[in-house]
Amino acid sequence: MPQPITLTEPPGGSRALEPVEVDLSNCDLEPIRVPGSIQPHGRMLVLQPESLALVAWSENWPDAELSAALAAVRGLKLPALPPGGSPVSLGAMNLAQAFFDASAHRSENHLIVEFEPASPPGGNEAPIYSLGRVFLPLLQEAATVDELCGLAAREMKRLTGFGRCLVYRFDAAGHGEVLAENADPGYDSYSGHHFPASDIPRQARALYLVNHFRLIADANYQPVRLLATDASLTAGDIDLSQAQLRSVSPIHLEYMRNMGTLASMSVSIVINGKLWGLISCHDHAPRFLDTGTRLACEHLGQLLSLQIQSKESNGEVAERLELRQLTLQIVSHLSDSDATLQHLTAEVSLMLRVMRATGAAVVLDDEVWCVGDVPARAHVQELAGWIAGLGVEVYESNSLAAHFAPAAQFIEVAAGVLAISISQVHRHLILWFRPEIVQTVRWAGDPQKPRAVDGRMHPRLSFESWVEHIRGCSTSWSVAEVGAAGELRQALIGIVLRRAEELASVASELGRVNKELEAFSYTVSHDLRAPMRHIAGYVDLVAQTEGKQLSARAHRYLSHVKDAAAFAGQMVDALLDFSRMGRSALKQRQVDSASLVEGLVRELTRLEPQRNIEWQVDAGLPLLYADPLLLQVAVRNLLANAVKYSRTRSPSRITVRAIRSDLGDGLEVQDNGVGFQMKYVDKLFGVFQRLHQAEDFEGTGIGLANVKRIVERHGGTVWAKGEIDAGASFGFILPRQGPDNGEGNA
Repeated sequence: MPQPITLTEPPGGSRALEPVEVDLSNCDLEPIRVPGSIQPHGRMLVLQPESLALVAWSENWPDAELSAALAAVRGLKLPALPPGGSPVSLGAMNLAQAFFDASAHRSENHLIVEFEPASPPGGNEAPIYSLGRVFLPLLQEAATVDELCGLAAREMKRLTGFGRCLVYRFDAAGHGEVLAENADPGYDSYSGHHFPASDIPRQARALYLVNHFRLIADANYQPVRLLATDASLTAGDIDLSQAQLRSVSPIHLEYMRNMGTLASMSVSIVINGKLWGLISCHDHAPRFLDTGTRLACEHLGQLLSLQIQSKESNGEVAERLELRQLTLQIVSHLSDSDATLQHLTAEVSLMLRVMRATGAAVVLDDEVWCVGDVPARAHVQELAGWIAGLGVEVYESNSLAAHFAPAAQFIEVAAGVLAISISQVHRHLILWFRPEIVQTVRWAGDPQKPRAVDGRMHPRLSFESWVEHIRGCSTSWSVAEVGAAGELRQALIGIVLRRAEELASVASELGRVNKELEAFSYTVSHDLRAPMRHIAGYVDLVAQTEGKQLSARAHRYLSHVKDAAAFAGQMVDALLDFSRMGRSALKQRQVDSASLVEGLVRELTRLEPQRNIEWQVDAGLPLLYADPLLLQVAVRNLLANAVKYSRTRSPSRITVRAIRSDLGDGLEVQDNGVGFQMKYVDKLFGVFQRLHQAEDFEGTGIGLANVKRIVERHGGTVWAKGEIDAGASFGFILPRQGPDNGEGNA
């Protein structure tokens, strides 16, 4: 493990970069890129990039070979080497009768040249050629990622001769799962096992993205120090991230020995710029790989990475297409309806299949519609409120209880949730649920790393199978599923907005038509009043001038004509009043409803003195904020209706009570009259709608329509309740005066 360094004065005037002991309690802070030393199977020069002046060198250089190496490098025409790039081969060099394969790369501040013992040229039998002839066609024929990994493990073992080769991938938490293994007899099998993320700390995984190949030829090696010419130079000044000879952490060497491994090699599997996994080889004995074999291993890792990326991309595209088809079906079904989101639950199978869920719910403020296996509606509402409060468009979790504690109550049906929020103003969400799936994970040893008494972190001592059962999780939501949820959200928002625009257009057109109808009805009713009066007048003239010559039958006919003309006149007057109510401006103020009701009761009692009517008016009727004249019309209609339809009762009982609620204040009028069937309640407030014969109860059929129009113009609501021969009650509520209300509101 790299350490801070001190400088000592060795013979010859150079200075060695000596490590000193530091706190090793946190491996994630280990400066593994700048160890100040290399592995002993090779040698290193550190030069100034432009002048090629010597900055540092490995301690294992004999003087003669060091001078020869410097001369050889300075005699080459070096290629352009960008900082941070991979090492470039400089070819074989003969240094004092010793042959080396040389390579060079640039760090930010230095040119680093590495020398490793040369192997004879392989020609057409070089390992890299066999990859193209044999291995690549096999990779192209593999149908799954597991098959690819199996082929890679077998080929890597053949190339390197290591005793065991593993291919494993990292999950989102950094834990490694072994997907394929090829091992000689006598090696422990780790197939299907997991390795904890702590085995490869964060900075080590980051380094695997920079340098895709790492070889440790002998876990018992003694690091070779770098010697420096400048007294101010430290180990931290020489970045060995791209160096093949970089010395590794002593804790990792201890880890290898605990595992029974004396040689290891790793090749990175990088997909879309992320470390997907590793090809890892182990051997019970030290093992060195020549340059040609190492290049073949790196190439194998690149081929495997490309094939895995292709397989996963194709699989993800196929999954996205499947989910998009299901999404389009959902959108199509909703478009054919009135576009209210609760209709999503009408297609149960489609709703669950689109996210591979076992339950789903649509939440629209205080309403919940569910399909499949879901938590109780109260729990769904609580969860929807929490997700809405996060302010995210799409939320997903496969371990909901870890983030939302109340979810522990319904983990059997909803350990995982995927949700989309449709509105930023209202609590409109769609949620999909997955149940708990108890996962059994087989670790290669207890994943908890022990700590020594002195506080120093040590690697695990055991790699025997250790089984853990993980609860509280569902199957994870895939990237394609989360993406499909986002697409569905956008489509639903588009449908809702389009339907809102259509409704706004219809409302605007209805408003225009209503105004035209009001104007038309006003004109027609006004123009019909004179003909109705003329008919009644001429009937009276005929009766007066020709009465003695007319028969009793003729007088009866004339009487019917006069009554019909009078009724038509009443209807015309009522229609005229109805149209005026929609045209005149409101002049609102506080109205004492107690005084209003008292006056109307006296008036109606005086009109029918022979009736036995028992009036019960609550004390403390509310002050109502309304147009006084229009409010009087509405209350008179309700009281007159109660008097009329209780005519067959003796005594007639009429109650007027106060209504107070969060919505405002109002009145309710109840009678003990003939009542009505509730299935016809929606017809009562329509123009010319009657539930009783005109012969039994007189009237024009416009009174309740006037009440509804007056109340709604004030922003209130009306209702009616009734039962045949058990009476009826009619009421209304008007909003209380708000801060923005004022006199003369229209």
